[in-house]
Amino acid sequence: MLSDISPVSIALFLGVIVLFIWIDLHTTKKGEPVSLKKAILWSSIWVSVSMAFAGYVGVTYGFEKTSLFLAGYLLELSLSVDNLFVFMAVFSSFAVKSADQHRVLYYGIIGALIMRFIFIALGTSLLLLGQWVLGLFGIFVLWTAWEMWKSMKKDEEEIEDYTHHWSVNLVKRFLPVHPRMEKDHFFTRQPDPEKSDGSLRLMVTPMFLCLICVEMADVMFAFDSVPAIIAITQEPFLIYTSNIFAILGLRSMYFVLEAAKRYLCHLEKAVIVILIFIGIKMLLMTFTDIHLPAMVSLGVVFSALMVGIVGSFIFPEKEEEDPPSDTPQKAESA
Repeated sequence: MLSDISPVSIALFLGVIVLFIWIDLHTTKKGEPVSLKKAILWSSIWVSVSMAFAGYVGVTYGFEKTSLFLAGYLLELSLSVDNLFVFMAVFSSFAVKSADQHRVLYYGIIGALIMRFIFIALGTSLLLLGQWVLGLFGIFVLWTAWEMWKSMKKDEEEIEDYTHHWSVNLVKRFLPVHPRMEKDHFFTRQPDPEKSDGSLRLMVTPMFLCLICVEMADVMFAFDSVPAIIAITQEPFLIYTSNIFAILGLRSMYFVLEAAKRYLCHLEKAVIVILIFIGIKMLLMTFTDIHLPAMVSLGVVFSALMVGIVGSFIFPEKEEEDPPSDTPQKAESA
């Protein structure tokens, strides 16, 4: 299947991916959210790198191969836009701080690289199972939209104890789970309650469970996007490279959206509307034959975002003023 693809091309692709992921990870300050400026910069970088690779494919293998690569790349982008908002729903459910989201998503890339390879190798043989996964995520997305709506007028609360969190209740039967975040660590060593000698045992943290949930979201969208790209071209190298470049570009775009939320007061309302649309869309795809075209989904997402952005400028939130004090303030002594 890869007989006409040189080892140089494969090595170049892997080298470019590893290099830019490494640069991105090591140029982001730990403990700080990704700024809007940097998010836009990295989105531009990934688009530029993708187009440069498309040019390399054209020079090396001809214009037809470039056309297939670009078709797969654009199709993956359009089909996976929903993924951005599912990530937002996952982070909201786990109350992951903006400063820690970059680490979760970009460590998740390693899993995405492996899982996309497996999916492309398997083709569509697991598509039936994927429909049920899609339905479960649809319910989860609708529930998250409701929780975001309820908490929108409240101050953002940080979860300290995850003992009763749905993910801990689900996983603790199979893995030892520590019910508290340990900064941004995925694993921690804690005293073993079953031993009295003070020995420590390795436990996963809620941050690791969030990472797994992000990976499951990527698997879910692979059920939809990979078969669609296979319909365009059956060349694994073009399918895989276009998939990965599109995924990396979308994850950078996620940080543009997340950073913009800090400046645009009504954007969160638009995100809630989009989450409701995505949840209903997933349930329709699971239990009916209705499959909305990618352009319809893009139109809904784009329209909702534009309303949220424009509305933030036209109707900015009023800054809360301190209530007047009933007692006169005493003059400060010199």
